[in-house]
Amino acid sequence: MKLSPLSVGLLGALVALAEPDHLALGGLPVMVWKASADDNGKAVRAPSVPPARDPSAAVAEEYEVARRQGTREAFELFIARHGDDPLAEQARAELKRLSR
Repeated sequence: MKLSPLSVGLLGALVALAEPDHLALGGLPVMVWKASADDNGKAVRAPSVPPARDPSAAVAEEYEVARRQGTREAFELFIARHGDDPLAEQARAELKRLSR
């Protein structure tokens, strides 16, 4: 099979533009220089992921935002998003107070 000069040129451009951490033409990744190690060659632990945030704290913050806004729309949105939360009862009471 004979390749045209255009095909050879395109193939050469693809190889030249390939990421430096991969072997030519779809080879396996070469990760030697990407490994995390200190100066002595010992592996370094990756930073740990922070713990998940307490969902009840996030709901309480959203309620505070709605309370500060003090609008019917803000309380309705809070109730729509967190209708089963105990703070939804307080939001419903605020809605009743606003409609007076």
